[in-house]
Amino acid sequence: MSVRIVAKGAALDAVNRLVPQLVKDLVASRISNLDESLWGPDAEAEALIRLGWTESVAISRPLIPEIIALRNELHKDGVNHIVLGGMGGSSLAPEVITRTYGVELTVLDSTEPGQVLAALTDRLETTAVVISSKSGSTVETDSQKRVYEKAFRDAGIDPTKRIVVVTDPGSPLDKSARADGYRVFNADPNVGGRYSALTAFGLVPSGLAGVDLEALLEEAEVEQLELSLDIATNPGLILGAAIAGTDPLRDKLAIVADGTHIVGFADWAEQLIAESTGKLGRGILPVVIGLSAPELTENLHDVQIIRLVGSAADQRHVADGEIEITGSLGGQLITWEYAVAVAGRILGINPFDQPDVESAKIATRALLDSTPAPTEAAFVQDSVEVRATGSFLGDAKDLNSAVDALLAQLGDDGYVAIQAYVDRVAHPQLAELRDVLAARAKRPVTFGWGPRFLHSTGQFHKGGPAVGVFLQITQIAAKDLAIPDRPFTFGQLIQYQAAGDASVLADHGRPVLTLTLTDPASGVAVVAGALR
Repeated sequence: MSVRIVAKGAALDAVNRLVPQLVKDLVASRISNLDESLWGPDAEAEALIRLGWTESVAISRPLIPEIIALRNELHKDGVNHIVLGGMGGSSLAPEVITRTYGVELTVLDSTEPGQVLAALTDRLETTAVVISSKSGSTVETDSQKRVYEKAFRDAGIDPTKRIVVVTDPGSPLDKSARADGYRVFNADPNVGGRYSALTAFGLVPSGLAGVDLEALLEEAEVEQLELSLDIATNPGLILGAAIAGTDPLRDKLAIVADGTHIVGFADWAEQLIAESTGKLGRGILPVVIGLSAPELTENLHDVQIIRLVGSAADQRHVADGEIEITGSLGGQLITWEYAVAVAGRILGINPFDQPDVESAKIATRALLDSTPAPTEAAFVQDSVEVRATGSFLGDAKDLNSAVDALLAQLGDDGYVAIQAYVDRVAHPQLAELRDVLAARAKRPVTFGWGPRFLHSTGQFHKGGPAVGVFLQITQIAAKDLAIPDRPFTFGQLIQYQAAGDASVLADHGRPVLTLTLTDPASGVAVVAGALR
């Protein structure tokens, strides 16, 4: 099923205005020919080593027999459950691939101790773990690897037989894992994490879980030829122009799953778009919403709606001012990668770097080194402690007035980001707060599970337009979990990740309201009531 895009209104105007120039500039063929000059002189050094995703299908296909052989080997040893320890692009692509293909994969993209413990105690005897880290130094995946090594040893299982590593060649993890006897798959180092869906990062965990990788790559390959052509019907050029070329720019992109067979695609697209475009004070903010979301009825001036629909027949009814896209999973993965690269050219930014992601990591490391006590709460309501950066709280003494004070900082072009540093397996209902707050704020609201969003949308929060206000929801873990051979626990790590991110946002002049649930079971309901 080829990717097809239909746009009306401002998005169609952008396509009609920009695509002919993109064709004239040979943008599609230059991307496929690895032309690093497309995004300007300042981006050339990074682009030179980040265009390998255009060749992912050809480079990744030889991995398939090796992945299948390992899957069969694990099955012979009684392994029928795959866990993925990864963050950002290393976890979001395998999550959408396996969910769409209907195979089980436990994605552990958190440092919340309850969530880690739940994964550790789930069928350990028949589990294999994929540890994925491009840099080989990601603190979350290092911690996950350490705790699984101990769990396997305690159960009398050799961890080198159950842990599989995916990383770039020559990374610290590559060197240590090979020295320790682990099975290692190397990914193409010329591909950034968020563009790595069709590399070893997307394929190894998905293939071990049971996905038909050949079918996935065939879907992408079918689309790849058209994406490389300098023609007006190129879906990568059309989509890039539609999402980044409206005039004035509608820089909030509401992504709606509206009949598509692809499960969770919007979450993957969210990190690709936000981390690629959110820098130099500009960018496109993806907002993952449901069919009944408040944004669909508010007609906001800076929101562009894109619907992921089930078939080309659905596109006959495209609403004015909307974009609709249909296609196979593999086809859409590679089309969106091309489109976001095109969007970077239109916006005048480098779509391959992430200069502000590191800031939160640095702040977290500083807190882990100094281990300061939590700052005193401004007040406590029921089982919720309330803290805020700066002085915007004023004389607020209850949750409702605290939320009012945060929303008072919201401008006509602003957005709200809910950041939930909690156990998403135990409290999935927290994601429903997005719609609740959107109805109250009358502005776009995003929702991200912490700390995974720090590796993706966190770039937009600091590097994009400085118009966001931030609601952090954290929790006091009922049971903490030690990280072997580390001076901090999982509970401390996620606590300092939230605090570090809040401090960096505050340094950027952005207001942060932090609600800490001392009793998550009751605190979730308290927060939901306050947001309404």
